[in-house]
Amino acid sequence: MKKYFTVPVVSLLSCLFLLSSCAEDELNICFTGDLLLDRGVREQIEKRGIDKLFENVSPLFSTYDAVVVNLECPVTERNTPINKRYIFRAEPEYLPSLKKSGITHAALANNHTNDQNRDGIEDTYNHLKTNGIVPIGAGANETEACRPVFINKGKVKVALFNSVLIPLENWVYLSDVYGVCQASPDELCEKIHNLRTVEKDCYVVVVLHWGAEYAVAPLPEQRYAAHKMVDAGADAIIGHHPHVVQPIEMYNGKYIFYSLGNFIFDSKRKIANTGILASLSFSKTGIKGKQYDYEIKRCVPIVENVKNFD
Repeated sequence: MKKYFTVPVVSLLSCLFLLSSCAEDELNICFTGDLLLDRGVREQIEKRGIDKLFENVSPLFSTYDAVVVNLECPVTERNTPINKRYIFRAEPEYLPSLKKSGITHAALANNHTNDQNRDGIEDTYNHLKTNGIVPIGAGANETEACRPVFINKGKVKVALFNSVLIPLENWVYLSDVYGVCQASPDELCEKIHNLRTVEKDCYVVVVLHWGAEYAVAPLPEQRYAAHKMVDAGADAIIGHHPHVVQPIEMYNGKYIFYSLGNFIFDSKRKIANTGILASLSFSKTGIKGKQYDYEIKRCVPIVENVKNFD
């Protein structure tokens, strides 16, 4: 006679609950460098469609809880450029494809979100929200623009700060109208410290637009600022603007990505046609990181390999 062994329903449910809790207690976020949707990229969109830009990364993005890009152009139908050398503009109709690709958040504190003036910033902010993409680093006033955005999963919470640390060409700083966050490293340290006093168990990631274009290493003042922000309580620093990949540093056990390079861009320089995706997994026990290396071909990032930091 065959013997059958039964598992108590309560025990089975307990196991399933524990497995579910473990899954919910890990929050996975992917960060990218500069995403341009104008100039040569616009030409590729018109030739092959915007979905072509994301075909190689969409399957990867679908495995993440959040994907944060640096959106290197305003999204507006307005043609109200400020007086500067490089001026970009993307079509609002592009945004559904960004959302479909898996992009959930857009960092706006950079030197191009203001290309179509303050109304263009407001349009960008509103178009992103309408399409289910969360804007970071911009808002109706200084307080709103520099306010952290929170991402939650289970008992894990991450706060994202976003600021531009380079001078904005032909741009007058005003604190009570639409703009991007221009908080200094010292101001960010204060904001991080204040957040820590209220959200003691919250992780803090600072997304920065900074550094020198095409420099293969961060400036000394960047290292100093990054270390200072980590000492103030930041758990990771994500950088972009140089258009090239810069070294990744571990400081006091925290990740510092000085520059991720370009993500979707039309650069003609070979050095600017490679980049990395920064992957951070947050749990109650700490942070695990890895990077995806890719090459950009006809504005399309093609992932080549992955490197774990553990």
